[in-house]
Amino acid sequence: MALDLTTLLPKRDDTYVGTMARGLIGSEILRIAAEIRELTAQGRKVCNLTVGDFSPREFPIPTTLGQGITQALQAGETNYPPSDGVLELRQSVQRFYERALGLKYPLEGIVIAGGARPIIYGSYRTVLNEGDTVIYPVPSWNNNHYAHMMGARSAVVVTEADHGFMPTVEQLAPHMASARLLCLCSPLNPTGTMITPQALQAICERIVSENRARKERGQPPLILMYDQIYWTLNFGRVKHVTPVELVPEMAHYTVFVDGISKSFAATGVRVGWGVGPPSIISRMRDVIGHVGAWAPKAEQIAVARALDDVPGTATFMETMKHRVDERLEALYQGLAKMRDAGLPVRAIAPQGAIYLSVQFDLVGKAGLKTNEDIRKLLLEKASFGVVPFQAFGLTDETGWFRLSVGAVSLAEIREALPRVEAVLRAAQGGA
Repeated sequence: MALDLTTLLPKRDDTYVGTMARGLIGSEILRIAAEIRELTAQGRKVCNLTVGDFSPREFPIPTTLGQGITQALQAGETNYPPSDGVLELRQSVQRFYERALGLKYPLEGIVIAGGARPIIYGSYRTVLNEGDTVIYPVPSWNNNHYAHMMGARSAVVVTEADHGFMPTVEQLAPHMASARLLCLCSPLNPTGTMITPQALQAICERIVSENRARKERGQPPLILMYDQIYWTLNFGRVKHVTPVELVPEMAHYTVFVDGISKSFAATGVRVGWGVGPPSIISRMRDVIGHVGAWAPKAEQIAVARALDDVPGTATFMETMKHRVDERLEALYQGLAKMRDAGLPVRAIAPQGAIYLSVQFDLVGKAGLKTNEDIRKLLLEKASFGVVPFQAFGLTDETGWFRLSVGAVSLAEIREALPRVEAVLRAAQGGA
């Protein structure tokens, strides 16, 4: 007879855990997503714009990638991969960056991991000592949590909608002299906006100037972690740019975070990579190896072959971009019509990623005091699931939300917009 521990063990007792784990906040996005799953299990039909993921029904991975994984498994590619990644994939990433971004890195500057998250963690862990300062703008994804895990000091830069929620060099400069790591992301999660070449160049030139002075003083440099996991998803006339193409000297100080999670709609396949100076990447390889955060070997082999299928990859990405863009545009145009009709909502036109930044300007109206109040209202009355910017480090109750289109159909979006309009009209009338 089994020993029944279900009632014996406490569900939570913080005396069991250390200070870091005790103070770590769980994912706010996953909490909201769990609430929506519970509603759908009860039979509610919800337009779920919360999780930054792709529904395989709406966005299947490339057929050749799926077949490649199966073939690699059947060929017995199930043992440990090298700690820095399968050579075939590292070479493929090297060719991909040279071909698509005009940047040829040495193989020693490329490391493979189980998605982009281990690369972000590896960047923090490799560069920072406890108590070091990390600069990051808000809203942004998870930097506050990584800083907490590292015991780092956070220099938080609050950005503005008028600048697309991207930081300016003037905002960042006061913190640079004391920092070891600066974290930027473009296209940005959660906003779907992109940094301009002019803004990025100014930031990079300031980093180079700072590091030249540090070198003379014998101090370690300021490193830029540049998360470009969404870079293949950009829309209209907006062009993705990299720090190194704008200021080549930034190659010494830039770590790229990248992978297939978004470009191939393959969030569950778990293949990402870091690209940067070998002096950092070689140490990051050791960090990733010790925590076992490498990508599965069969998936690595399949991704290498998919990236080298240049025509097939280009066709897939172009089709995927179109399907993401049409969903973002449907949301944006629908909300823009509501704004034109005098309703309290505005959105930033789509630029990149799978997100739309939307402000439901309802704080102070109809008894609504917080973004959480607005979120609950939209979910309860319009079956419309969104994530407040508070989940991305912003504290002000400004009415800004992230809307993610990777798990919804065009039909679901079009059906939801009249429900949202009805809620806004009712809230405005009850102000």
